[in-house]
Amino acid sequence: MNTRGPILLARYLALAWFGLVVYGSLHPFTGWRDTGISPLAFLDGGWPRYWTVFDLLANVAVYVPLGFFLTLALRGWPGRFTALVIAVLVAGGISFALETVQTWLPSRVPSNLDLACNTLGALLGAVVAQVVGPRVFARIVALEHKLIAPVPHAELGLTLLGLWLLVPLSPEILLFGAGDLRHLLGFASDEPFVAESFVMIEASVTAFNAIAVGLILRMLCARLLVAYLIVPFYLALGLAIRTLAAAILIGPSEALAWLSPGAEMGLLVAALVLAISLALPATARLMLIPLALMSGTVLVNLAPPNPYSMAALATWQQGHFLNFNGLTRWVATLWPFLTLPFLLLIVRRP
Repeated sequence: MNTRGPILLARYLALAWFGLVVYGSLHPFTGWRDTGISPLAFLDGGWPRYWTVFDLLANVAVYVPLGFFLTLALRGWPGRFTALVIAVLVAGGISFALETVQTWLPSRVPSNLDLACNTLGALLGAVVAQVVGPRVFARIVALEHKLIAPVPHAELGLTLLGLWLLVPLSPEILLFGAGDLRHLLGFASDEPFVAESFVMIEASVTAFNAIAVGLILRMLCARLLVAYLIVPFYLALGLAIRTLAAAILIGPSEALAWLSPGAEMGLLVAALVLAISLALPATARLMLIPLALMSGTVLVNLAPPNPYSMAALATWQQGHFLNFNGLTRWVATLWPFLTLPFLLLIVRRP
């Protein structure tokens, strides 16, 4: 069994999850200063004064995927338990390094309990990977042969598509809107909110991004029939995530508030364009993807403030999901710019 593809996929997923863990551990990345406390003081600290069962479970759960992906990524190493041991040591080392760095972030509190929970989570994920790893690899290889086209760096494309599922979770962005750099660069939109023009911008942002994602999926699909099944399902999954996130994080009454006239129009246009463009030759599709991706990125940076998005964000910020909001927003911001190099790798000739 050729396990190169699954191992590459596991490595990309481990790297992506590592980035998410770093962000979640060091957010908001501001206020750095020397507190005069030894960075290792947390190791011999007592039981934290303030803790909840939710915090303990969250610290365990966050590191389960990291231990799982690392173990799968290291399966080629000699020795029955080598991958498991190294994965746990690496994940524990990552947790230790992040807890140490938190010493210089007054908004974060390093904790030996967090370190223990993180390492336990990595161990659980590694054990699961050790037990089910061969079956997971066999299933991935079988699916790869049936569904995935033999394109270069397909595993990287699958990882990017997995990250894209975080984009709909951010309530202050337009539906499927990605690449908004204004909050990162400190810019504010000078465009006034005009309902008619906003509907057109929202429709365009939704359509361009849905088309780009759909065509990337088509590029990775081995057969056209598979693409016509998977692309609608995947975009519907994005809509389901948006709906569920709004219901949980903002309120059940806001579950479908994203389904505005602009979003409806954009989804309809995207469906019509994808129905035709999925069947285009590969060269034409490769030309359309960056065009749609960059068009959506430009428009999302020109869009005026959305009153609903601002109200939704205010509601979210009153809860306990600030770090999560920052994480999803960063993923949404960077996703187009991470995807463009992948497209260049696809078209590059050996």
